[in-house]
Amino acid sequence: MHGRTGSSLLLSGGRVIDPANGMDQVADVLLVDGCVEAVGTALPAPEGVTDLDATGFVVTPGFIDSHVHLRDPGFEHKETIASGTSAAAAGGFTAIAAMPNTDPPPDEVPHLEDVIRRGKRDGKVRVYVIGCITRGRRGQQLAPLQELATAGAVAFSDDGDPVEDERLMRQALQISQQIGRPIFPHEEFRAISDGGCMHAGDIAQRLGVKGMPPAAEDDMIARDIELVRQTGGALHIAHISTAGTVDLVRAAKADGLPVTCEVLPHHFYLTDEEVERQGAMAKMAPPLRSDGDVEAMKAGLADGTIDTIATDHAPHTAQEKALSLEQAPFGIVGLETAIGLSMTILVEGGRLDLPTLVEKWTWAPASILGLPGGRLTPGAVGDVTILDPECRWTVDPAAFCSKSTNTPFVGMDLVGRAVATIVAGQIVYQDGFCS
Repeated sequence: MHGRTGSSLLLSGGRVIDPANGMDQVADVLLVDGCVEAVGTALPAPEGVTDLDATGFVVTPGFIDSHVHLRDPGFEHKETIASGTSAAAAGGFTAIAAMPNTDPPPDEVPHLEDVIRRGKRDGKVRVYVIGCITRGRRGQQLAPLQELATAGAVAFSDDGDPVEDERLMRQALQISQQIGRPIFPHEEFRAISDGGCMHAGDIAQRLGVKGMPPAAEDDMIARDIELVRQTGGALHIAHISTAGTVDLVRAAKADGLPVTCEVLPHHFYLTDEEVERQGAMAKMAPPLRSDGDVEAMKAGLADGTIDTIATDHAPHTAQEKALSLEQAPFGIVGLETAIGLSMTILVEGGRLDLPTLVEKWTWAPASILGLPGGRLTPGAVGDVTILDPECRWTVDPAAFCSKSTNTPFVGMDLVGRAVATIVAGQIVYQDGFCS
């Protein structure tokens, strides 16, 4: 891939996959003044256009990651908006939604507006901000959801802190129904997970550590689906990990409830056996679970129960992840490995075709969060991801753009990655080494 940015950009001869418009064919995409101008075969090139030959590549709407921790403000030693969005661009993402675990958290309009400003100033890709459900993410008093929505919050979450107060969650869902923004909770009854640091099972017993039973997730999701039934509010369930959750969401969808959910690559690939091999590097919340749970994630993706894939990109320092399994923080980075993992495990693994995978990273998150993008309709924002589906590469954290390298996928061989990322018609990442 070769070319330079300009006011007009012609992506010629690629396989254009645009699930929102039912398109999968060799075609050209013309971007003018930051927007999609036209999609079709043998498009005429305007004077002064930059022409990128996309022959052999896959051209899609810009990938969107709806669950990212940028750590900025407050924890810039782990990640900044600049480094996190550089990682996003290198991973093929044109837009990300930032979770509210910052200091201060976006539980008031000035705090939210500060993160939005930082995203516009420092971001290489589009940064959308998820506001807090409760003040300080403490689960005691609702944040001003209406005001935060007006100021630009695309959804509401307390991130890793569950809203255990049923009254507060009911109120949040009632407001969600009124303002058209989804509630995006971390689903965990802490009384059940009881300070555990991995999945409750044979391996936790063998390691002598406290486990987190699937019921900690399942029981709260069952509660919240019932609250959706009562209120009509939109519920988008973060990072599901259990077979029981897949069944609950499948039943909720069958009942026509406004319930959606996401899964992370490590939950449709790794099991709790990885914790025994890699210790805290494989510690995450929700935890890696059993073979049966992993299979349920793949089945839920294939039958449409699981709407989107996200990364839950969670940077931590090497010193933090070097702590014991009980003491180390939960989470791994994911922006720069997500597309490769998705294409390798799901497409190469025969569970999803490529258009279905693209839809789960593009139109589905755009629709759920009400974001621009996700489709290549003329007039839409000119956000495009170009993939090399045949590229074979090995995960090397030393090459990451993220400030952190906490990943359990070191040395893994993957197939497929982004070779160019285009935001508003401008190339923000380009790497043709697989061409």
